[in-house]
Amino acid sequence: MIYLTGDIHGSLDIHKLNAEMFVEQKNMNKNDYLIILGDFGLTWNNGDDCKYWLDWLNNKNFTTLFIDGNHENFFNLYQYPTIDFLGGKTHQIKSSIYHLMRGEIFTIENSTFFVMGGGISIDRAYRIDGLSWWKEEIPSYAEIENGFSNLKKYNNRVDYVLTHSAPTDISLKILSHHCEEDVVTKILDKFKEKIDFKKWYFGHHHQNKIIDDKFELLYSNIIKVNH
Repeated sequence: MIYLTGDIHGSLDIHKLNAEMFVEQKNMNKNDYLIILGDFGLTWNNGDDCKYWLDWLNNKNFTTLFIDGNHENFFNLYQYPTIDFLGGKTHQIKSSIYHLMRGEIFTIENSTFFVMGGGISIDRAYRIDGLSWWKEEIPSYAEIENGFSNLKKYNNRVDYVLTHSAPTDISLKILSHHCEEDVVTKILDKFKEKIDFKKWYFGHHHQNKIIDDKFELLYSNIIKVNH
């Protein structure tokens, strides 16, 4: 089984993953996956709060996968060991928590997932570089090229696309002050032009909404991937 949900922002929104809110986990095991669509936040620092919630999540029945958003401590995140898992490169955070790296393609239950994390912090003017904001929130040229290179191996065809932000035209259809064209939405425009996919899932905008059938924005909802 594969489930998807939106941002958890460290401990702020992690309550949606408890057994009362996410009841399906009772029938899951470590070969089942929950994928968080960015703003994971539990690698923000090495404090007791992050350690507690990482252990709490690691002890769940399922395996947690996440893509990065914009509200991440990228310096800390990139210190974790890089390993191959499910066909792509990941940072292993705990024995059953993995960060899905940008531009990689993962095969889970015979379905393929292309991943491109990152997003623009609209509050970056109020944050401090290297302390509460990192320039790595924007995908690098190498990560973008890695994505196109991996897609070419799959003839630009995958089952699912997982991102934190969304392409420009999709972002503009969301009724939110977040919705504006920016460098990351433009990067995703290029991938949207290239990829043949069944469904594209993303977070970032703190809503739950289906857009044009093929795009779904997730925040509080936890949905099962029916494939």
